[in-house]
Amino acid sequence: MTDRPDSAEMGKLTISGYVDVYYGFDFNQPQSHERAYAVSSSRHNELNINLAFMDIRYQGDRVRGRFIPGIGTYINSNYANEQGTLKNLVEAYAGIKLTKNKNIWLDAGVLGSPFTYESAISKDHLMYSRSLAAEYAPYYLTGLRLSVPINHKITAYIYVLNGWQQINDANNEPSLGTQVEYKINNNWLVNWNNYIGSERSVEQPLNHMRYFTDFYVIYSPAKKFGFTSGAYIGLQQRKNLNNNSQKNNVWGQANFTARYQLTKQTMLSARAEYMEDMNEVVFVPINTTNSFKTYGGSLCITHKVSGHAMLRLEGRNFVSPKKVFVNSEQQPTRRSEMVVANMTVWF
Repeated sequence: MTDRPDSAEMGKLTISGYVDVYYGFDFNQPQSHERAYAVSSSRHNELNINLAFMDIRYQGDRVRGRFIPGIGTYINSNYANEQGTLKNLVEAYAGIKLTKNKNIWLDAGVLGSPFTYESAISKDHLMYSRSLAAEYAPYYLTGLRLSVPINHKITAYIYVLNGWQQINDANNEPSLGTQVEYKINNNWLVNWNNYIGSERSVEQPLNHMRYFTDFYVIYSPAKKFGFTSGAYIGLQQRKNLNNNSQKNNVWGQANFTARYQLTKQTMLSARAEYMEDMNEVVFVPINTTNSFKTYGGSLCITHKVSGHAMLRLEGRNFVSPKKVFVNSEQQPTRRSEMVVANMTVWF
């Protein structure tokens, strides 16, 4: 879910803001200035806004609500299939507390996604860029969310959804999601998420049921070293036109990110990741090469200017067994490299 930036209190109404500005250079130099397979910080060789938003919250004893309108290249890339003003909703939901004595809430609207340990809010993560894992799992969900605390360490969530990252329902068939969050102690958090739903639509008439499970661990002590790690696997059922049978297409990923605190204000982070989608379930090839598979490595340095601002510099490298990328001469290539600089301010 989207984490809350620092804010100014006005009774039960909370207002905060966030601005993420970046300059990225992709050494494959895409002619369209759109980086391949990227949603966050997706523009090449230009200064731009990845995400800027105002976060308006209301929290009462039995009622709560949240409204986050946003702009930026992340919005342009990730909400391309949404319509009208819905394109600009990072989150927008209302909630009621179902019981007086227990902290059980039912929220309805556009919700932050529990899948992977990365959200669209870069300041809350060890790296500036998002892993391919996060870019190809939902950043937002639309529907109902029931949250039930099992005990002081475990919270369970049940979702009834319009579908896989969509505000407008593509097929009017509800999807289901679950989340179990286990806070072992102040240093360790374990999270397990699941999704099941039909992905059949006008654009994808051969798609049937999608099954997805996601697991991650966060180790974040107040010491020099910490890490986050996650893996997921999905299965997409599709109709086979050759013999009218059903085929099961699988995709998945694994990644590991570690950080080392150089000084109180400066942190060095590194990420290793692997992504495979051999049947183009979530990856759309940018050339004639299919069967997407790649290995990635990233290195990022973060400097906190103050409690409300940070500067970051990151380099990324991908290597694939097949030529799934396109180089500066518009030829298929196995490699992709980029650097990105960032300034983020929140208030």
